[in-house]
Amino acid sequence: MQHDPYKHISKFLSLVLRHQPEKIGLRLDVQGWAEIGELIEKSAASGMRFTREELLETVRTNDKQRFALNPGQTAIRASQGHSVAVELALPVMTPPETLYHGTVEKFLESIRSGGLQKMKRQHVHLSANLQTAGQVGARRGKPVILKVRSGDMHRRGHIFHISENGVWLTDAVPPEFLEPFNDATC
Repeated sequence: MQHDPYKHISKFLSLVLRHQPEKIGLRLDVQGWAEIGELIEKSAASGMRFTREELLETVRTNDKQRFALNPGQTAIRASQGHSVAVELALPVMTPPETLYHGTVEKFLESIRSGGLQKMKRQHVHLSANLQTAGQVGARRGKPVILKVRSGDMHRRGHIFHISENGVWLTDAVPPEFLEPFNDATC
């Protein structure tokens, strides 16, 4: 595994752009955008120093493309995963027939009874591929991958969006649309 020289910046950006902008006095607009100059200035005042070039390189090299820049590269936002109220203004999309969700065994009983819930986030996050779902689940232990019958959900009126970094988003996944995914190749 390669060392990521920008990991500390990425973790900090996740905190202030997704969960606690007030920690440094940062203002996010209604769509979650923060002005880059203000972000750098307020970050430095809070003890977290980085240059514009380091910020841009963090965005460019982030393995999950967690952050997006506006076309003029004057503003930045988290692509998804917010616990603060933002409206990402993502278009409604037709999902593929199947999406996946990575979790761990300790949550399965709750998921079986109540489905996938957004909890403190604004959406449930789903992946179009097994590898990403496995990586997400592995963050907290041995991953369990659930198959989501997203095509059936869509036909029943559930709304889906896709974030700028390819994560599928929906409000909830009722248990009847979930199946365990048992494949020794994943």
